[in-house]
Amino acid sequence: MIYFILPFLIFVLSCGSVSGPKTSDIPVRVLAKDTMKDIEASYIMGKFDPATHPEFMLIPEEYADQKGRYIRKDVFEAYKKMYAAAKKEGIQLVIISATRNFDAQKKIWEDKWFGKRLLEGGINAWTDISNDSLRSLMILEYSSMPGTSRHHWGTDIDLNALQNQYFAKGEGKKIYQWLDKHAADFGFCQTYTSFGKGRSSGYQEEKWHWSFTPVSRPLTEWAEKHFKDGMISGFAGSQTATSLKVVEKYVLGINQQCLLNK
Repeated sequence: MIYFILPFLIFVLSCGSVSGPKTSDIPVRVLAKDTMKDIEASYIMGKFDPATHPEFMLIPEEYADQKGRYIRKDVFEAYKKMYAAAKKEGIQLVIISATRNFDAQKKIWEDKWFGKRLLEGGINAWTDISNDSLRSLMILEYSSMPGTSRHHWGTDIDLNALQNQYFAKGEGKKIYQWLDKHAADFGFCQTYTSFGKGRSSGYQEEKWHWSFTPVSRPLTEWAEKHFKDGMISGFAGSQTATSLKVVEKYVLGINQQCLLNK
């Protein structure tokens, strides 16, 4: 049973540009729980600045690996409860990534696209892969196209390490076992589980990636109804989004348990 239930989801809708109107000029809509019909694509696609968005906050240093990370306020309230419960059992949780807006995700993507950051196995996507679609597919194993990342939403966090092998033994295994057993009690779900029943497409397994479903579930439902591949643009390789069915395969290619009502 989730300890943290949202009576309302409060979203400030941006107008599509990180350098757009001041926060005070953005209209506020209070939405009944699980009602997302008024959410705009600009929010889903991360085209706002979390530093000036009233529903976001800086994560206090004791909860994160570095300064300057942002998260939705409602998500953080739930996370604090999970953090405290884990700590009582000797489990130390650390947020190592949280909100990333469109521009932040674009840098990650294009650094990989142009070979500034190597892919798994030391592959240089720019020099080793000549086909654009294949290059996108290789990057998509672990990184989202800008505009399609759940990290845009402020609902998803990465915890402790970015390698599955870390969670296979020792302290990492204890952390993962605790999360697997207890995270749902606080509203969190592992977004990208191993492929199998209920998940046949999308990113590779990420044992570090957890989503606060009372907010992310209705946002996912909005994406299923309204988000189209043709909306994805503004970065190198975006022309491959439609042929690769990025919305269907990646935005919606998540652990189906994260979509269940609690």
